[in-house]
Amino acid sequence: MTVHPDTEAVAPAAATGRTRRQAYEARVRRRSTAVAAASTALVVLAIVTLVPLAPGWEAVKRSFFNGEVFAQTFPTLVQAFLWDLAIFAWSVPMITVIALAVALARDARSPALFPLKLFGMLYTDIFRGIPVILVVYLIGFGIPGLGLPRPWNSPYIWGTVALVLTYSAYVAEIFRSGIESIHDSQRAAAASLGLGRADTMRYVVLPQAIRRVVPANMNMLIALQKDVALLSFIGPVEVLRQAGVFKSLLANFTPYVGAALIFLAVTIPATRYADYLMARQRRERS
Repeated sequence: MTVHPDTEAVAPAAATGRTRRQAYEARVRRRSTAVAAASTALVVLAIVTLVPLAPGWEAVKRSFFNGEVFAQTFPTLVQAFLWDLAIFAWSVPMITVIALAVALARDARSPALFPLKLFGMLYTDIFRGIPVILVVYLIGFGIPGLGLPRPWNSPYIWGTVALVLTYSAYVAEIFRSGIESIHDSQRAAAASLGLGRADTMRYVVLPQAIRRVVPANMNMLIALQKDVALLSFIGPVEVLRQAGVFKSLLANFTPYVGAALIFLAVTIPATRYADYLMARQRRERS
């Protein structure tokens, strides 16, 4: 096979161009990183220098950043946070199942299944339209008010139900957006291969849709982890309520700072992981 001389000359030139572009992009990234680090350092330095100069800083420091109170209360707050994790852990599977069922109901295309579609629309409209804390109050105080025997009057049960109902509506819409992002040509291709609607949804549409919405659902899980603290308003002694107990006993707000640090220790790594998933998804699509 004969190679044209011009082809041999173009290949090294293209490789050189890519190398120069990569070097330029690396310089831009280094410069951007240096500028970001310098600006961040200046902001932190300004805060550390200026805040202690405020007239009320000493009083704020005693009330919110008391080292002795922090050391005394933090271990108990960590133990109370285990309840937050437990409620979160048993809520997630229920949210996933209900949300997927509602999303499939909203995607129903047969006229005979229109009642299911209507139910899915009403469900998502209602529970996305009511604030989470209001749902917690209505269910957490309303259902036990029926005089149910133990353990069916437990605020842990009905608080969980309130969170599951609310978050299932949001996650259902995320699942539905993933289902609708799959082009109809794939359904047509599956039908041409002899797959029915149920098999097409199970083997073709859902695997792709679920993979596409993982980053968005990660963000919903992060929000759920924080909103578990709302159950403290109906009785469960989780980390926020325990911090309130310590605040009342010690007349100090430092336990709230400790609770905030516990939440940050969980949510920041989860947020960074969600960002990583979104970035990887963008790279795969580009």
